Amino acid sequence: MPYDTGGNPFLPFAFDAAGRGWHVFPLRPGVKTPALHGTERCPRAGGCATGHRKWEQRATDDPEQIAAWWSRRWYNVAVATGPSGLVVIDLDVPKGNSSADTPCGVTIFKALCERAGQPVPDTYRVRTASGGWHLYFTTPPGIRLTSTAGKLGPLIDTRAWGGYVVAAGSAIGGGLYTDSGGHVAPLPAWLCTRLTARQESRGQAVQSSSRASRYASAALKAETTAVAGAEEGRRNRTLVRAARALGRFVASGDLSRSEVEEALNGAGERAGLRPYECGPVITSALNWSIAHNPQSRTA
Repeated sequence: MPYDTGGNPFLPFAFDAAGRGWHVFPLRPGVKTPALHGTERCPRAGGCATGHRKWEQRATDDPEQIAAWWSRRWYNVAVATGPSGLVVIDLDVPKGNSSADTPCGVTIFKALCERAGQPVPDTYRVRTASGGWHLYFTTPPGIRLTSTAGKLGPLIDTRAWGGYVVAAGSAIGGGLYTDSGGHVAPLPAWLCTRLTARQESRGQAVQSSSRASRYASAALKAETTAVAGAEEGRRNRTLVRAARALGRFVASGDLSRSEVEEALNGAGERAGLRPYECGPVITSALNWSIAHNPQSRTA
């Protein structure tokens, strides 16, 4: 290997993903939170000289940049799905407070395939640290898919533009992400149809509603300010309330899930919460809000 990595066990996995043409970026050790600077800490220099660049814009397959990132710490590896030309179907497992007979995402997805009269797709897949699965597919040419939450069914999310997945080789909570190897199959047409069913009309609605977008931006600012200023003993409650309030704007398409997550993570840290305390709370609250929102469930 042409770079001095100091024995970093995660760097080979970053290189492996980049070797597939995927764009990667670092996650903080042991968690799913991006390790790159957020809006509040942006130096407005280098690549950000003309404006803050988010993780999706900074994700790369450049080996020198990857070596530079992973020479600093033993970061986990994230794949930015949109720039990588991927859509990943995330099959989750029930949460700890679910009843014993709650089906997992894999079971629900198999039932979805059966109802559609289609086989379960054979493609590159990653076993997550929690026991779920990520199924990787290449995006159909000429189609821009965005991330969704629950659109295909309960405990089934997708990651495309605006989303990322934890890559094979990463470690979360003592568990490892392991891959199956093999090729990445094209997204089956029937799944693409389900994911794009109402996407065009949503896009037109967002473009025609600048007022709604301004309101969403104001709500994002207000909620992050509230979280950042929350006193000890009220921080988690304030974070949950903010994520649930902003989730409806993610569902309507006025805010992307990634910008809400980044803003709330930064606000939570400014309030004194640690990254591993913010991430799960934000994810759970956003998922709840999107699932209970009567509009579309884009994430």
